[in-house]
Amino acid sequence: MPLVSRLDLIAAVARGAVVSFPTDTVSAFAARPDAADRIFELKQRQPDKPLILMGGDLDQLWPYVVGTEAELVVWRAIALRYWPGALTLVLPSSERVPAGMNPLASGTIGIRIPNCDLTRDLLRATGVLATTSANRSGEEPLADPQAIAAAFPEAYVLDEVSQATPTRSQSGTPSTVVRWQAGSWEVLRQGEITINN
Repeated sequence: MPLVSRLDLIAAVARGAVVSFPTDTVSAFAARPDAADRIFELKQRQPDKPLILMGGDLDQLWPYVVGTEAELVVWRAIALRYWPGALTLVLPSSERVPAGMNPLASGTIGIRIPNCDLTRDLLRATGVLATTSANRSGEEPLADPQAIAAAFPEAYVLDEVSQATPTRSQSGTPSTVVRWQAGSWEVLRQGEITINN
């Protein structure tokens, strides 16, 4: 697909298509959670690598996780401390998470709010999206919209030049990923954010 406007990208999401846009870390592939299988197919991604949910604000993401009142207090505190930002929290998933997000059914879901005004604005318009980096599985993430559009002609790639809201510079480093396990945080992937339990 050629590069598309914000409105065309939002319409493509509504139709269940895979789209691409910038984030604060790397460019993303994204789709509605119920169309997550299309991302796996596009990336040639193995089912043991679940997707994450990205949202524009905490209220969008919270219905997708489930925990005790005490756990929710802890999770909200770390979210408010580091979000928006390059930290993905892997938490117990609620029934709202489609099976296609995590085909091996681990019962968890990664969630994140990116530190990029343009991205959060899009996510508020589309709703929470299933996301991953914009690349073929096993290859380096692509950053340039033209390169993404050329490599993945079936995806709708945001034309950043036409946007009124500027894009924050991408770090090129994937987010830190931490999982809530037995009352503490386990680091699954270290990125630029370091957390303390």
